[in-house]
Amino acid sequence: MRGLRVLRVMTLGLVVAGGLAAPAMAQTADEEAVRSTVELYLRSHATGDGRYVGEAFHPELTMFFVREGELRSRAGTDYVAGFSGQPSPEEASRRRWIEMVDVSGGAAVAKVILDYPAVRITDYFTLLKVDGTWKIMNKVFHSEPKQGT
Repeated sequence: MRGLRVLRVMTLGLVVAGGLAAPAMAQTADEEAVRSTVELYLRSHATGDGRYVGEAFHPELTMFFVREGELRSRAGTDYVAGFSGQPSPEEASRRRWIEMVDVSGGAAVAKVILDYPAVRITDYFTLLKVDGTWKIMNKVFHSEPKQGT
């Protein structure tokens, strides 16, 4: 009888643990999907091919940044059109990575670092899950020239 009671308790524990793990697994799948979307952005920078970032950006994306103390904006479509189709000649010395991703339901944020020889750029993205696909909706960034350049 005691063995049966222990088995019931263990089974109940597994059911509860499984129920708690399901949301965490969904979160992990969404986090991976967000990272995949942001990786498209990074691939455009590595290759010079704007079609990757065009796939990651929502068509209505707007970028915001401050230059010379003035708030500026740029349409995502203009940004995508600015890619040359070729990697930068200094590509071998460039580094870029996803610093952070935070997902809450169908909304997410990501922080990306572009570490180039003359400048370090920090991008912040907001993303939404639109029709089951994660899209970058907004980009704000800070660009900091490196010393001696």
